[in-house]
Amino acid sequence: MLDPKLVRTQPEQVAAALKKRGYDLDIDRIKSLEEERKSIQVKTEALQQERNAKSKNIGKAKALGEDIAPLLKAVEDLKTSLHDAEQQLHSVQQQMDELLSGVPNIPHADVPEGDDEEHNVELLTWGEPRKFEFEVKDHVDLGADLGGLDFETASKLTGSRFALLRGGVARLHRALIQFMLDVHINEHGYEEVQVPYIVNSDSMYGTGQLPKFAEDSFKLDDEREFYLIPTAEVPVTNIYRDEIVDAQLPIRFTCHTPCFRSEAGSHGRDTRGMIRQHQFEKVELVQFARPDQSEQALEELTGHAEAILQKLGLPYRKVILCGGDLGFSATKTYDLEVWVPSQDKYREISSCSLFNDFQARRMKARFRNDAGKPELLHTLNGSGLAVGRTLLAIMENYQQQDGSVVVPEALRPYCGGLEVVKA
Repeated sequence: MLDPKLVRTQPEQVAAALKKRGYDLDIDRIKSLEEERKSIQVKTEALQQERNAKSKNIGKAKALGEDIAPLLKAVEDLKTSLHDAEQQLHSVQQQMDELLSGVPNIPHADVPEGDDEEHNVELLTWGEPRKFEFEVKDHVDLGADLGGLDFETASKLTGSRFALLRGGVARLHRALIQFMLDVHINEHGYEEVQVPYIVNSDSMYGTGQLPKFAEDSFKLDDEREFYLIPTAEVPVTNIYRDEIVDAQLPIRFTCHTPCFRSEAGSHGRDTRGMIRQHQFEKVELVQFARPDQSEQALEELTGHAEAILQKLGLPYRKVILCGGDLGFSATKTYDLEVWVPSQDKYREISSCSLFNDFQARRMKARFRNDAGKPELLHTLNGSGLAVGRTLLAIMENYQQQDGSVVVPEALRPYCGGLEVVKA
């Protein structure tokens, strides 16, 4: 959530900044609520002062032997009026909070102008896409020939947008998870955490999934407002909700979880294969940083995700998202896009985002600054990496003419020395 004071005092400037992401801030509504808040605040303070003054007079009148009944009645009436004014003030503040809960984060100055992913700006490429001397197969056909990817049985078990992995393909998938975790823990200094795969609505609100994106998540049919996690970002970031962190910053967590997404609004997009599924695995990177260190932390976190791609020898490119493609809570995002031979283009495999204090304000997650005073943390996260998409990228980039798939050298120790996945 944006700083309410900033929005109240500088609505025009905030609205202008949000234009970069195509968001129209309701300035008139904000100004109206702010004027109403000020008016009720003045009234409330005046009633408090009058009540306090008359309460003091009761003691004086009683000491003088005067009739205090009129004063008691006046104080009681003031108490009722004050209660009503406080309720009105709470209502206005609640309306402002509800309005602000749907307002996205302000884009960083580095974020380019643009309406959608077509306007994202390429910053670098790494590796050369392989030139094949035979007709390239996509991961769906490769997986079917290997007996390792079965979408029909998964559909029978559950429905569309699910996959069943078997044999060598399943082993590759499992190896990728362990490989990613080991690199992030041993080389990048992350602490591994294991978290619940079901969270409450407070956690979903804290990272910005609620209330705006409720339809994108799977909600359990339970009166306790439980949700399947759309990403480990939600439970891991909420570890410090309603807390003041005493540990040295930055704090780095890595976490492997399944992720569950309804993919609302994606009908007809990427219906073939593992690009866009309702359930997938991810190794997540989450950091908590001081405000003066968070931008550098974003560069480092993105580099940690890139290191996985480089160790696996997968060509990729790094782009910075334009305003129109920026996620709701993010102020700045780098996407890493891996080369997918069957599509002859790069596809997203990791989003690395800086949120500044946007999530921390919703969560009330703080640290003590150099003056010893509580201050909002800055939060960051990124995929390090999406496991299913990494698997399909390996299958397609390392495929052989006979339909086998070479196991990248970095993964072989995690596959018992297996060098090639064959049918």
